[in-house]
Amino acid sequence: MSEIIKLTADVDVDEYFEKYVDFEKFSKLCIDEQEKVGYNWNYPPYDFDVDEFWKSYNKLKIIAFKIEFSQEELDHTFEEQELEFILKRFERVKGRLMNDIYVLENEDALGLYMGKCNLCMRCTREFGMPCKMPVKMRYAIEGLGADVDKTIEDLFGYKILYAHDGKLPEYLIFVGGLLYDKK
Repeated sequence: MSEIIKLTADVDVDEYFEKYVDFEKFSKLCIDEQEKVGYNWNYPPYDFDVDEFWKSYNKLKIIAFKIEFSQEELDHTFEEQELEFILKRFERVKGRLMNDIYVLENEDALGLYMGKCNLCMRCTREFGMPCKMPVKMRYAIEGLGADVDKTIEDLFGYKILYAHDGKLPEYLIFVGGLLYDKK
């Protein structure tokens, strides 16, 4: 790994909601993913109205971390298990990167997790049990219906890339945020 670059942009929640949020579309994708890899408390279905959740804040700070890889890493072709291990290692990095979001929280601000929560080895939701870490668990921005790909492309000019055919992408981007200025 060569470098981690932090990207931020502040946007108006009402404008963001109108342009980027489609809860019906993206919640279905999140639920489909969970059926393959396991259920998680920070993904839908939720027991609250997602539209009202968004609309209870005035501002959103998009916080993304772009992880760039060295040329040596990009040139290497990995075996499937090796690549899977490397990508899981970066999933664990999210927990550390989330600290940049947690420190911004206060009574008028709430962080949004970068993708599927990975605070526990296996989410208790899979077993019908309550979250073991409700103090640290945050909802994922895509779990709340946001189009993360379009957000990153429009606000920062990057595309979300994925590993394939044993190759790392040029970079990975983890996207979270902070809803703030509570109404």
